[in-house]
Amino acid sequence: MGQLIADGQLRVGLIGAGPWASTIHAPGLADHPGTALTAVWARRPEAAQTLAETHCAATASSVEELFEQVDAVAFAVPPSIQAELAVRAAEAGKHLILEKPIAADLAGARRLADAVAAADVAALVVLTLRYAAQTQEWLAGLAQAGGWAGGGARWLSGALLGGQYAASEWRQGDGGALFDIGPHALDLLDAALGPVTEVVAARRSPGDLWHLMLAHENGVVSTATLALRLPVQPTVVEVAVWGEHGYRTLGRKPGSAQESYTALLDDFAAMIASGTTAHPCDVRRGLHLQNLLEQARNLAE
Repeated sequence: MGQLIADGQLRVGLIGAGPWASTIHAPGLADHPGTALTAVWARRPEAAQTLAETHCAATASSVEELFEQVDAVAFAVPPSIQAELAVRAAEAGKHLILEKPIAADLAGARRLADAVAAADVAALVVLTLRYAAQTQEWLAGLAQAGGWAGGGARWLSGALLGGQYAASEWRQGDGGALFDIGPHALDLLDAALGPVTEVVAARRSPGDLWHLMLAHENGVVSTATLALRLPVQPTVVEVAVWGEHGYRTLGRKPGSAQESYTALLDDFAAMIASGTTAHPCDVRRGLHLQNLLEQARNLAE
């Protein structure tokens, strides 16, 4: 396990300096009492330097230099780049904060999960909604009640029509809404209704509008509708279940991403301090979700 700096904080390096790194990762790591943003590396050195200076961190000239200065690495880069660099970080003995999806394809996700297991490091996936107190309370209530017969998720957004994420190449590419917001929807339906065992059907309509049908371990069937190119304002995020105890919904509160990232860091620091690597949102969760994404993409082709 990594060494803590003098005041007990975990030294964390950040790879990436785009909008999500600047608004969530960097301030979250810098402000959390259990972590210190120590170094930043990005493919654009000037962006890395600007972000590092904002938070009194060093700018690394290479990923290897960043690894030498930290105990853990947070990633805010496209999935294909994350899958490659996170394997190297794990092999260097660094704990990981991973974005979703954890890789661009299932093979990359398996390599990453294997590297994490071999290195015996902690690795959490930034499934923001799962760390929110509102979500935890909702899921606990569902588990206590039981008897749920079905469910569905709707995530409808115009995020790729304009704004800070519209220029994201990987979001605008083949993965689209499925790979960007699909992990959130699949994760919540899985957590609410029991493990998803199969993507029964998947269709990608014009405009990157995705429709999924999912089979769960206990015989329950759920659906998901995903879009990032609909002129919807504000974004619609709703997960619902129904059954013996009626109809229960979960939405997304404004500003919840920052709170969720803080909760993630609470868990991350506690895992490392206690030598624990298992967590409901660890890299194995990321691998499970990647498998479902791959099934959906293959069915839609």
